[in-house]
Amino acid sequence: MKIAVAKGDGIGPEIMDAVLHIFNAAKVPLTYEFVDMGKWVFDKGFSTGMTPDAQQAIERLGVLFKGPMETPKGKGVKSINVTARKVWNTYANKRVFQTLHGVDTVFSKAGIPIRLTILRENIEDTYGGIEHMLTQDVAVSRRMITRPGCMQFLRYCFNMADKQGARRITCAHKANIMKLTDGLFLECFNEIAREYPHLKADDVIVDDLAMKLVTKPQDFDVICLTNLQGDILSDLCAGLVGGLGFAPSANIGEFISIFEAVHGTAPDIAGKNIANPTSLLLSGLMMLRHLGLWEQAATIENALLHTLEQGIHTGDFGDRSTVSLNTTEFAAAIIANFGKLPATSAVLSQPNHPVELQLVKPTENHMLVSPTHAHETINGVDLFVESAEQPGAVAEKCLRHPGAHFTLTSLSNRGTQVWPTGSVFTNCANVYTARFEKKDVPVTVQSVLDLCARVSADFKVCSYELLLQYGDTRGYSLAQGQ
Repeated sequence: MKIAVAKGDGIGPEIMDAVLHIFNAAKVPLTYEFVDMGKWVFDKGFSTGMTPDAQQAIERLGVLFKGPMETPKGKGVKSINVTARKVWNTYANKRVFQTLHGVDTVFSKAGIPIRLTILRENIEDTYGGIEHMLTQDVAVSRRMITRPGCMQFLRYCFNMADKQGARRITCAHKANIMKLTDGLFLECFNEIAREYPHLKADDVIVDDLAMKLVTKPQDFDVICLTNLQGDILSDLCAGLVGGLGFAPSANIGEFISIFEAVHGTAPDIAGKNIANPTSLLLSGLMMLRHLGLWEQAATIENALLHTLEQGIHTGDFGDRSTVSLNTTEFAAAIIANFGKLPATSAVLSQPNHPVELQLVKPTENHMLVSPTHAHETINGVDLFVESAEQPGAVAEKCLRHPGAHFTLTSLSNRGTQVWPTGSVFTNCANVYTARFEKKDVPVTVQSVLDLCARVSADFKVCSYELLLQYGDTRGYSLAQGQ
């Protein structure tokens, strides 16, 4: 079986060489096609951070094993790591955090073992990077959460939790504030949970989860989160077990999957052969199991755990009173321990069941669209208008334009209502949201556009959003105080 390998930037080539040396010593039945990705590819003028040949190879092979990569700063380019995940629709990010012997943390010293799986939706949310300046003072980011995207991701989460015999699966969210976006994520979680009655499924508000993770992390098992919240909380969990140097990561897609180190490129120590390869090695073990190579994965993981129990370490962790090994020596120590088992948490070996990857390239983009179950009605429109005037003056001008279809019902600023009621203590930016709701007549997109044209006689209309209703369910939020 052949996979694509991108060594990465900074310490990437050193730790990748160490991991592949371990794989070869364990007789892992893989061959490698090395592809060009990373900052140095950006610097050659490839705006995606990868060459066309690299993209074609990865799409042909279906698996990418990559070292840490740097995105150039201040050049207006997107992160190559995020781009790769999104372009190939690796919709689920899986990170496993576990207590490792020899990696001291406050929890290991207290005798509290940790094993957490963080599952992060990988495509949507604010990581779409859809941002605009409405005025020189007001920036807006569109946070897109889709029902089909949630269902695809959460179905993977429940299936994975079921296969690994999870004792608990938890949905973390902020649906108490973001009632439509996080509310949709939670709704999909609860819908799929009903298909797995034997799994204990519950939910927690994400800020409460952050507190509980640093006080009682042992209470949790599998946690599902949206993209941004998952990014933040997964790094928090890395801190619980010793840092990003011990945090493996898998990005799972329908056709293509990516396994990577999630720590930085550490340019200050690049080329010195002193970097810790553990994170990339653990990510590689996730890749081997994804490919059905269970036997070699168990051999390597048991050797790694035994090595750590011996007190062997690189310079970034372990007993400072003992000599640290360089990258090459650390890999050699693991190889020397093949066939040995750790005193605790030994991994049971299973026969290999190589997976046949779906390498048939789709002929067109797959459209994620849910069946329509409810009638859609346009209840009005929110117009985002630029003005540095007082709310009353803005309302006076807006009231000139509703016409036969609409009524001006409220003005809000930064999400807080300032007209017809409000407080002079509310500070306002120079973008107001003018909510025009329909009168007792049907409205169309054309009537909304006509309203925009009329209002634009007095204001710059920066943006607009339709007020949609599906059956009896309102598809828009109310302003604070409305």
